[in-house]
Amino acid sequence: MPPSKPAQSHASAGQSARTIAIFAADGVQMLDVSGPMDVFAEANRQLGRVYYDLKIISENPGPLAASSGIKLLPDLTIDETGNSNIDTLLVAGAPHADQIMPSIALQNWLTNMCQITRRYGSVCSGAFFLAHAGLLNNRRVTTHWSVADALKRRFPDIILDIDAIHTREGRLRTAAGVTAGMDLALALVNEDLGSALAQDIAAQLVMFFKRPGGQMQFRRNGAIAPTGRAALQEVQRWVSTRPDLKHTVASLAERTGLSPRHFARLFHDEVGITPADWIENVRVEHAKTLFHDGNFAPKQVASLCGFNDIDTFRRAFVRRVGITPADYRKRHAITRAD
Repeated sequence: MPPSKPAQSHASAGQSARTIAIFAADGVQMLDVSGPMDVFAEANRQLGRVYYDLKIISENPGPLAASSGIKLLPDLTIDETGNSNIDTLLVAGAPHADQIMPSIALQNWLTNMCQITRRYGSVCSGAFFLAHAGLLNNRRVTTHWSVADALKRRFPDIILDIDAIHTREGRLRTAAGVTAGMDLALALVNEDLGSALAQDIAAQLVMFFKRPGGQMQFRRNGAIAPTGRAALQEVQRWVSTRPDLKHTVASLAERTGLSPRHFARLFHDEVGITPADWIENVRVEHAKTLFHDGNFAPKQVASLCGFNDIDTFRRAFVRRVGITPADYRKRHAITRAD
């Protein structure tokens, strides 16, 4: 490892440490805690002093069992944080966070702490804890793509940015999930100490300073589940099995025996988006599946997914996924031995 850098290059040596606290529940995803902490610890190492004082907080005394089975020993409980002077509070996620109902004591503690900290936020599904405490209403947030729909259903006042790696709104910060917590921590270091140190940390930890694309490139939902009444679900299944055909509102309405206008209105009311948007979603998801195989060029995929030409396909793919088809294929295709 390279030697530690003198503190004076980034911050005053006399400045007191800022406490970064991560709240962890039992069953926490270990990387939601250790990933951000390693970013802040690397900042300390490169500065040559403790700029960030790192703490793990739990609700109850004693060790926590992470989702991997590893034991984690918190520094404080929520009842012991009265004089801790926390600068930044993050709430870590857990694989089952969407099924947890936080205690009233925890919700009250989160509400109180988030009022007095300089910054607060969540990593991955930790957003559910903040949402239960009413701290995300009418705020732009992100969370892991796999629980985003559940978060929006249960807390409809949240402004959800499902593609974002991390978000910033006022004092609130949220991260998409797992390794995205490291992206968020790096962004916080950038805010506090500047881009030069943040880029040095990214290089040392072999991570992107700014990750290309959003999190939707990682979504592996595959087929989109049909919703709505039976007739609409039948149409959706038909499109999903033959995305290469020229599907229009008129052709789909004919399959249901409805007028195009009635079909379009009914589809939007029950599915939540227009038929055209839904069809584009299906085609892009099918394209991602084909790219995972690694044997198809973008032009072939465009044709197999029903796009009129490569340019239309590229625009739709970038709109839905955040990166070009060629970049997606390069990053996600499975390489097979001959």
